[in-house]
Amino acid sequence: MKWTGLNELREKYLEFFESKGHLRLPSFSLVPQGDKSLLLINSGMAPMKKYFTGEVTPPRNRVTTCQKCIRTPDIERVGKTARHGTYFEMLGNFSFGDYFKNEATAWAWEFFTEVLEIPAELLYCSIYEEDDEAFEIWTKKVGVDPSHIKRLGKEDNFWEHGAGPCGPCSEIYFDRGEKHGCGSPDCGVGCECDRFIEVWNLVFTQFSNDGEGNYTKLDRCNIDTGMGLERLACVMQDVDNLFEVDTVQNIMKHIMEISKIKYHDNEKTDVSLRVITDHIRSTTFMIGDGVMPSNEGKGYVLRRLLRRAARHGKLIGIDRPFLYEVCDTVIKENESAYPNLVEKRDFIVKIIKIEEENFNKTIDSGMTLLASMIENTENNVLSGEDAFKLSDTYGFPIDLTKEILEEKGMSVDEEKFKELVLEQRNRSRDARKDAGAEAWKDSGVVTNGIPATEFLGYTEFENDAEVIALISAGERKEFIENGEEAVLVLNKTAFYAESGGQVGDKGVIRVGETVFEVVDTKKTHDGVFLHYGAIAEGDGIKLGDKAEAVINKEERLSIMRNHTAAHLLQAALRKVLGTHVEQAGQLVNKDNVRFDFTHFSALTGEEIAEVEKLVNEEILSAAEVTMTEMPIEEAKKMGAMALFGEKYGDVVRVVKAGEYSTELCGGTHVSSTGNLGLFKIVSESSVAAGVRRIEAVTGSGVLEFITKKLNLIANTAETLKLANVNDLDKRAESVMAEMKDKDREISRLSSELSSIKANSLSSSAKDVAGIKLIATVVDDMSADDLRSMCEALRDTSDDAVIVIGNKNKEKGNINFACGCAKGAIAKGMNAGSIVREVARLAGGSGGGRPDFAMAGGKDISKADEAIAAVESIVSAMAK
Repeated sequence: MKWTGLNELREKYLEFFESKGHLRLPSFSLVPQGDKSLLLINSGMAPMKKYFTGEVTPPRNRVTTCQKCIRTPDIERVGKTARHGTYFEMLGNFSFGDYFKNEATAWAWEFFTEVLEIPAELLYCSIYEEDDEAFEIWTKKVGVDPSHIKRLGKEDNFWEHGAGPCGPCSEIYFDRGEKHGCGSPDCGVGCECDRFIEVWNLVFTQFSNDGEGNYTKLDRCNIDTGMGLERLACVMQDVDNLFEVDTVQNIMKHIMEISKIKYHDNEKTDVSLRVITDHIRSTTFMIGDGVMPSNEGKGYVLRRLLRRAARHGKLIGIDRPFLYEVCDTVIKENESAYPNLVEKRDFIVKIIKIEEENFNKTIDSGMTLLASMIENTENNVLSGEDAFKLSDTYGFPIDLTKEILEEKGMSVDEEKFKELVLEQRNRSRDARKDAGAEAWKDSGVVTNGIPATEFLGYTEFENDAEVIALISAGERKEFIENGEEAVLVLNKTAFYAESGGQVGDKGVIRVGETVFEVVDTKKTHDGVFLHYGAIAEGDGIKLGDKAEAVINKEERLSIMRNHTAAHLLQAALRKVLGTHVEQAGQLVNKDNVRFDFTHFSALTGEEIAEVEKLVNEEILSAAEVTMTEMPIEEAKKMGAMALFGEKYGDVVRVVKAGEYSTELCGGTHVSSTGNLGLFKIVSESSVAAGVRRIEAVTGSGVLEFITKKLNLIANTAETLKLANVNDLDKRAESVMAEMKDKDREISRLSSELSSIKANSLSSSAKDVAGIKLIATVVDDMSADDLRSMCEALRDTSDDAVIVIGNKNKEKGNINFACGCAKGAIAKGMNAGSIVREVARLAGGSGGGRPDFAMAGGKDISKADEAIAAVESIVSAMAK
């Protein structure tokens, strides 16, 4: 066997299985498509589950892939050991009811022994203890020495996850030699030492488990194999772990160059080098697949990895953003297999740099706050409230807080932290929940056996049809009555079903005198269109009735205008901002188009104006819009834009607006750009880091927008008592100038009043252990005035300690301010500690610097009691 690079190994594997009649598929996106059970793709077979279950027909019965994968359950172990990593590639060959054990085993052995020339004496196989068939095939047909076969139990060599397809598996191990062994005479396959490492797992899916432990043989057996590319590279390069594999090591070398740190010189710096190396691989690929940093879901995983890597950069002396530089090496090492990284290079680098810069702005203040929290923590357990504050205010992922605490022999109240996170999440969800839509979420719709619906809506607004299914309360029915909420399925329909960001059509389905009002249209993954609604007029509808389906034409035309506008908008954005712009989501309805796209900064007024201008120029040109079905390869040659991460069939629908825009799209569109009338952007905002959102209107929506703005101008002019609206800008400037003058006067008077109050309070100072103490309660003072009064009183004496409680009667809470002069600090006073103790008595918390700090209290009724306790608090602190 000879040394082979990781990129060469990948190609050798895929070429080998192509020679065995397999279709080579590119890696699926790390973002699961149509699978809510996974946050990120974590295995080679995960994106192909529907091929195995039969829900979707595979493009060929034999498929081979090299799949990008992310696994994060052991993230805290990454770096601390050389075995753990979050990103890896999984080689796999799959059979969907085609070949089985004979071919899978023979080809695996051929690839190892003939293509890679691994000596057969270094290879061992494990099989399920009851799988005599596999033993016969390995020993008699493949020719493996029986002494190199190890039978293992169900826990090791039987693949199943609850009910459904399952089966025995066979694993191929590589013997690394006695130097890696444990010395035990029983050392062999299955031993916990590092001598025998599992390289390839062959799963023979031949049974179905009913969930009760009963197994029946499948009519069509499947093959699902998985081999970690990095682990195979370890074998072929004779290195101990993935961080020493050629492509990964080159990434680490770049980090070493920046940090001036060498690998294997120091265990602590080795941990940081491994963390950064692994995490920059993961994050580069995640952003390349459209994941953006955020505080939830996939975005949180990305942010967590980036920030953990950035912190480890600081631990090895890198005090500036640097991950975005290392990103270039990740791209270079992977460009042959993943050219999309090169195409997206500028965008990936920009997102990583922005996230690093944002984290650097908060990490120092966050670390200072955490240090203060640690200092005041009892029993070595940081409170959940403090951990939540670090996460919510300073962007510290809880994992980072835990890691820092662990280094100091401390822990955190995770239960309370999770409770606070859940409360915040529930508040956010409740705020955005669409109660009307919730009523229609019915995962129990029974559509098995119903044929796919013929869609006529590209050219028709109404059609004759037959009712082929009636569904109510999650059950198939023969008849539905007036007022009963139900789902109608027709053999053919003009109703567009929600997909691609375009909402489903509304309208009516008429059966004689009976009218079924359709409020939404959706479809199943196998093409059955579901018309949701209820009978508004008439007696009822029965299975087999002849029907007339009529969509709401006016709404559909508005939707078509807005959908075509989305295509023109994307083309304009790419011209104005750059080709890194890609659709990140959209919603097209009758009222407007909401378009999310990848971009790293807010659009300027000039950029928005230029985008609007380009779209409207295309509208005024009245260019023809064509919709054509063609082979996907032909569409790609035309330069048709595809939705990133979406998987398309062999034949696709191309929507072309003149020479301006060409996209793959299954939605409905106008026949000419001129049908849009006009286009107007009404808002531009941020959705997440690296994702912007534009909302726009077309046609009559533009007229409505203009009317609202004109009414607003007229009403504002009337309020300002202007006879001529053309003078509105001058009048606004005049009003603002007057308000500024009044604000200055109010500020001056407030300062004078605070000074007067301070002078009167100064005479009430008490001597407590050599400290000049002033503690009092005031009502409804602004935060600025409270600070000013506290600082003014503090500066009256070098030994002064000032504590003021401010009752906010309107809000029903209290604020505390504390100031300590230099002499008082020298005598042991600390404003942060004093105000924290005082606020605690009123059900609050807070803290700050030794010379000045503020805190809040929830119980306004405890204000006087808290201030009364100041004297004893100060007395106890005095040196």
